[in-house]
Amino acid sequence: MTAPALEKPAGTAPSAPSPADPAPPAAPAPETAPAGSDGSGRTAKRVRFLQAAWAVSLLAVLTMGFVGYLFTLSHVQQKHFQSTAYKSFQDQLGKATAPTGKAADGSPVALLDIPAIGLHQAVVVEGTTGRDLMRGPGHRRDTALPGQTGVAVLFGRGATFGAPFGELNRLRVGDKIEATTGQGRFTYTVNVYGDEDHPIVDPVRNRLVLVTSDSNWIPESTVMIGARLDGDPVVNPGGRPVTVPYDKALAADKGALAALQLWTLGLLGAVVAVVVLARYWHRSAAYLSLAPVVGALLWAVYENAAALLPNLY
Repeated sequence: MTAPALEKPAGTAPSAPSPADPAPPAAPAPETAPAGSDGSGRTAKRVRFLQAAWAVSLLAVLTMGFVGYLFTLSHVQQKHFQSTAYKSFQDQLGKATAPTGKAADGSPVALLDIPAIGLHQAVVVEGTTGRDLMRGPGHRRDTALPGQTGVAVLFGRGATFGAPFGELNRLRVGDKIEATTGQGRFTYTVNVYGDEDHPIVDPVRNRLVLVTSDSNWIPESTVMIGARLDGDPVVNPGGRPVTVPYDKALAADKGALAALQLWTLGLLGAVVAVVVLARYWHRSAAYLSLAPVVGALLWAVYENAAALLPNLY
């Protein structure tokens, strides 16, 4: 007979495992996330992506707005100036005070009619810088006025700000051009064409030259139309500069760069003011109250940016 197994008294500590007993399985170590892949890293990447998306979207909106300004609002701006300048110049003609010699930049000096391209009573201003040509066709300051002895040169935009010379290439030999100044009404007859590579050569002394840009989106050359004066010229009082360095075709108005920077800073300040005001006031009220200010500043920015483009565009 085998002896019965002795029972372990209660409260006795368990005996240590013998070397032959298998070791209990170790508890699995907690998983650690790899560096840079935690939630904060994903959030930072998302924030950077959203910031870049907003920046690109804002740039696209501003660019499209500038294009819309050039081909829509600039025409309205030029038409408004033409309407005001026409009344002013008609008053000067009636009082016989219209300029016949040197005139202030941007002031009206003549009226231009070209029936063949549908241009009627266009006010010609003094000067051919980008800002001058925003108002209408411009008279090159170192040349005679239309109707006077000598060569009169007029510049005009071909795409923006009313595009008064946009259809200039439709003129044909024999078409008539009429100009009215403080010295009377004069008629010219188209007789020759030219461009930047082939300047107009005409032995006739009393003539008119019209200059604009080609029809490309990015103007690369000029279009020139020459016309001879019908009848006798009037006296040229002189007093004009011999040369004007910045009266060149396809030139940019570099003086507008400083103004563009100032208006841009003003626009950024207005936007910051809108954000701050919307945080501490009613959002809709903040937007409505400052929207006209932001719109006016944006218009000024676009106008000065347009002055940096080629003056005949």
